[in-house]
Amino acid sequence: MITQPYRPVTYMIGSSTSNGMSTMAPMNPMSMGQMGQMGQMGQMGQVPQTAGMGTVPPQVSSGAPMTPAGVVTPTTAPVFEQSYIENIFRLNLGKVGTFYYTYENNKEWNAKVYKGVLEAAGRDHIIISDPTTGQRTVLLMIYFDYATFDEPLAYQYPGVIGNPPTTRSCR
Repeated sequence: MITQPYRPVTYMIGSSTSNGMSTMAPMNPMSMGQMGQMGQMGQMGQVPQTAGMGTVPPQVSSGAPMTPAGVVTPTTAPVFEQSYIENIFRLNLGKVGTFYYTYENNKEWNAKVYKGVLEAAGRDHIIISDPTTGQRTVLLMIYFDYATFDEPLAYQYPGVIGNPPTTRSCR
């Protein structure tokens, strides 16, 4: 068997300039191991370029349109509040409502009805208060079934500006 002497190799990492010419910089084998530990990202969070490959395409946010020349055309997506129950409740704070709840596997009471002024609404809870006593109750939305109100509700449907006109009367 023939043994060859150890010869370290100097690797070249390059980038191209705006005129298309490549510039090369020597890189010692020690930093090559560090490069492998960093995965696909280069130093300082930059994506490494291969010599002669040209420029790196621009970063594009998901779904942004590009022209055939590769130019990203920025667009502003319309922002609509989605029609979730907590958003409907937030539009109707201060109104008196009746809130129906079901508590499964409860031997004492399975269903319960709460009536009060809607004071706050979060993603997972609402806070109502009794108008006569002022006592506040936090109710979890996980047990919520439905609510009724004796007055018209403010409701903003996603994509519609203002409340749509009512075409029928509810009794």
